[in-house]
Amino acid sequence: MKSYILCATPRTGSTLLCDLLAATKQCGAPDSFFMANVDPHWRKVWGMPTEGDPADPAYCAAMLLGAVTAGKGGTDIFGLRLMQSDLPALSALIGRVNPGLGSDRARLEAAFGEVLYIHLSRVDKLAQAISLVKAQQTGLWHIAPDGTEVERLAPPADPVYDFDRIARQLEELDAYDAAWTDWFAANGIAPLTVGYESLAAKPEEQLARICARLGVPAPEDVKANLGKLADAISRDWIDRFRKEAGR
Repeated sequence: MKSYILCATPRTGSTLLCDLLAATKQCGAPDSFFMANVDPHWRKVWGMPTEGDPADPAYCAAMLLGAVTAGKGGTDIFGLRLMQSDLPALSALIGRVNPGLGSDRARLEAAFGEVLYIHLSRVDKLAQAISLVKAQQTGLWHIAPDGTEVERLAPPADPVYDFDRIARQLEELDAYDAAWTDWFAANGIAPLTVGYESLAAKPEEQLARICARLGVPAPEDVKANLGKLADAISRDWIDRFRKEAGR
């Protein structure tokens, strides 16, 4: 089986890239199948168990089977979006089905076959942290190019500037990204790196890079179905934070 894992942190364009890859009709249907505390509704949609003992190898095997089936989306390629914070639990789950494997990479490839690791990162970590804080505060996570809401996870609320909260998120995002880099090195992986800035500017070029590595033709007509949430408030918060931080 051929697979890819989007090795991401929040607000690095992973939702946009998942949509683009799924739209090719050749690169699976990637999603966060192993996200912590995922809504049981989505597990049901994905054909994964909604209840069971996480220590039971049979339950773990059913989790993996459901995820692989959903993540292939009727194609020959399995796609997975994985946040760094969810990696240890996934590795442990695979280890219960395939015991005796000595590394995360060995476990992932036992479960998903030949894996292309794609590292999603963002150069402007401050903008990333502010984007995350705003989404958490307002409940709005994604919009369409015309500004209509695509994903809302909480009732509408006004964003409120909070230096300490932004600073904590900035530190956490830096740590998660560094953890991915260290993990790739420890597991002997040379990932395909996709920068948020390049993905947002020219999604068709980044999609073509991935399709080439997966051995499938890139689609001729690529249209991003998500718009940017960054606005005047975001820019004001960036300036304000830098001044207060003495940057």
